[in-house]
Amino acid sequence: MNHEEQKVETMEQVEAQPVEPTDVDSEVTAEQARIAELEAQLEAARQASNEERERAIRAVAEMENLRRRAAQDVEKAHKFALEKFAAELLPVLDNLERAIELADKESEELKPMIEGVELTLKSMQSGVAKFGLNPLDPLNQPFDPNAHQAMSMIENGELAPNTVIAVMQKGYELNGRVIRPAMVMVSKAPA
Repeated sequence: MNHEEQKVETMEQVEAQPVEPTDVDSEVTAEQARIAELEAQLEAARQASNEERERAIRAVAEMENLRRRAAQDVEKAHKFALEKFAAELLPVLDNLERAIELADKESEELKPMIEGVELTLKSMQSGVAKFGLNPLDPLNQPFDPNAHQAMSMIENGELAPNTVIAVMQKGYELNGRVIRPAMVMVSKAPA
């Protein structure tokens, strides 16, 4: 066997032998596996971070809505705390107005009393107006079922249908909210 043949034979033996991974190859493979694992952990941490950020944003928005609702509730409580009290005062206002309306204004003896009742009524009206209690005066206005209570309908060719033609009892609102609708007579078209 010559040297060339021996060399070819040695090469064939080397090629036939299984290639065993070297320490360098196993380190590279282990390092790549570790990098892939760390990248997966990083991606999971990013997703968790995004979810937590979204939760925090939602919590802040929820707290802001809660704060706004609480402020609105407090404002409504301040505005309408007097509602029951005001409703109790309405019959007193009605009675003072009726007393003035039915009084004999021609009698000299009753004039001082009528003036006193008128002053009391004006004082009471201005006092309740300071707290947002205002009368509804719907005469000659279109009928509004939210603010008026129709007691009867009367045929009238001079006014448009559903127009208030008489007020039987004044209505009142407290800070824009109707606490007693006005009792009214409403026009309807002639038959």
